[in-house]
Amino acid sequence: MFTEAIEKILIDLCTPDVVRAVENGDGAGTLWRALEEGGFLELLTPEVADGAGLGMAALFPIFLAFGRHALPVPAAQSIAARALMRDCPYAPPAGMLTLSGCAYRETDGSLCVPRLAYGMLADFALVNLDGELLLLDCSQARRQPDGVHASQCATLHWSPDNLGQSLGGNGEEVRLFSAAIHAAAIAGAMEQVLDMTLEYCNDRVQFGRPIGKFQAVQHQLSVMAEQVAASRIAAESAFAGEHPVPQLIPTAVAKARASLAVPSVAATAHALFGAIGVTEELDLQLFTRRLHEWRVSEGSETWWNGIVGQAFLAQPGVTVSEFARHVIQSA
Repeated sequence: MFTEAIEKILIDLCTPDVVRAVENGDGAGTLWRALEEGGFLELLTPEVADGAGLGMAALFPIFLAFGRHALPVPAAQSIAARALMRDCPYAPPAGMLTLSGCAYRETDGSLCVPRLAYGMLADFALVNLDGELLLLDCSQARRQPDGVHASQCATLHWSPDNLGQSLGGNGEEVRLFSAAIHAAAIAGAMEQVLDMTLEYCNDRVQFGRPIGKFQAVQHQLSVMAEQVAASRIAAESAFAGEHPVPQLIPTAVAKARASLAVPSVAATAHALFGAIGVTEELDLQLFTRRLHEWRVSEGSETWWNGIVGQAFLAQPGVTVSEFARHVIQSA
């Protein structure tokens, strides 16, 4: 029910033209208010607190849809922030909340949050500082854009006098939730890229027939579809179970597998589209730009594969297949 309602809003209000407008500094308010006023930021909030009380598994198709529509506002992060603030004595602040799992202090005592997702738009940031959960007011920070073309990603710096407030010791959960969100977004965006590529290959005629009828193109499309399917399955595993936040090993597998697929999927799509694939006017780049950015957000496949490898080596006598079938699923 919630997925269908959100999909309708995204179809109506998150068109490619709107995404471009938000990237150019206009139009985020209307889209954000539609999600906020519809109560969709409270999907994980318990029903006794006037929320939807959804579980993690029910949340996955919604986050997948956000990626499929290249949603240019931090709705997923804001939903997660409310879950991460579950033990706080007061309600989350109004406005756009985003997440960062890797804040650090600089030598002068200031705080730096590198490559903050939606850092150019967010009103507040919920960040992990060595395990401590901090809520920071983004209006008090110096914002430095550092993403790819038209990105809303930014590095934010807070002076020692504006370090916000500590909310508890569950800061590490921020990185897990943020990584799981990025895995779902990658899977959703890749599904859209695959659909766009299939449509183009069926429409583009060369030598008297659609290019999708050529065996070489079909081979590329099949490999692309395999990567997309594997990424979705892995991303979904991060949201399985009854835990209030994603767990470490399923999240590590999800983010690693989804990130690993990005170069292949994006490159294949651009190759099959040919010269028009790199143009700004084509909607394809709205998704492939984000794929490359999300690939490295909260750690690339190399970092998360290291986490999985350490967990596997800590299980002496367990084979790889047993680890995949039992340890990951029971984490």
